Amino acid sequence: MPSKNKADRRLDRNWETDIVAYPEPAVEVLDERFQKYVVGNAGMERIYTGCRWAEGPAWFGDGRYLLWSDIPNNRILRWTEETGSVSEYRKPSNNANGNVRDRKGRLVTCEHLTRRVTRTEHDGTVNTIASSFRNHPLNSPNDAAVHSDGAVWFTDPDYGILNDYEGDKSEPELSTAIYRIDPVDGSVELKASGIRKPNGICFSPDFTKLYVSDSGSNNPKVIYVYEMTNEGTTLNGGKVFTETGNDSTDGIRCDSDGNLWASAQRGTNSIAIYSPESDLIGRVYVPEVPSNLTFGGKKRNRLFITASQSVYSIYTGAKGAALG
Repeated sequence: MPSKNKADRRLDRNWETDIVAYPEPAVEVLDERFQKYVVGNAGMERIYTGCRWAEGPAWFGDGRYLLWSDIPNNRILRWTEETGSVSEYRKPSNNANGNVRDRKGRLVTCEHLTRRVTRTEHDGTVNTIASSFRNHPLNSPNDAAVHSDGAVWFTDPDYGILNDYEGDKSEPELSTAIYRIDPVDGSVELKASGIRKPNGICFSPDFTKLYVSDSGSNNPKVIYVYEMTNEGTTLNGGKVFTETGNDSTDGIRCDSDGNLWASAQRGTNSIAIYSPESDLIGRVYVPEVPSNLTFGGKKRNRLFITASQSVYSIYTGAKGAALG
């Protein structure tokens, strides 16, 4: 399929009033393997705008709502599917960034201001599950994924302490790294280091692989993949899954077929879709810089994209992996 230019993709449409003819021009098929994930009569919608920097979408199917963070505005917002209304779920949020649900349906949140990872219990109590490693404060936990054994894995770059915009400016006391929170004793374990700015994180659908984006890598920018060993508690090495050129990758999620959906910032401003073999097979373009994504809806086939000041969604032929 020939590539369209930016104008042809109608990204400058009035998202409140313009009607765009199907198929959605913001979706690009780069490989025939992606065609089955395109719904020909589904268009992209902007479901909210008004953030300063939207991040960390997490779907709650039991309540039919989406949570996401507006980091600089120090709040977590909630969009309700039934009514389309948006309200504040938590403010202040301690400059919350990434959000995910654990195996018991509880909200797990990475907070910049407090430099910790929290879990919201079913009664609303917020408990700290990670805030330090070897008596040193974490940098600024960024994004998290939950393994099938219940362990929370999270990335810890330094974005939240670089300045006072998304937290408190501070000097790091730890190298950037990837950590695991043990589901039994709650211990925080260092699992990988050496990535400049580990950012997005997710598991393959069978939990045999861990993907991590490096948003601080030089050109070409990269996404890494690790093999899970020792019953999913340790990582084996780590290698480049794909080079993303000028696109800096933030949030990532897998679908149930093992394809990796990755935010592609500032180069193409899209969601890039990679096959399990790391081939780029498609893109979903957005009009703002994308930060993160998740699948939701009753059938987990609705893609939600946080992008700069807004949140977008589009139905797909893919189904998000159940967790992670």
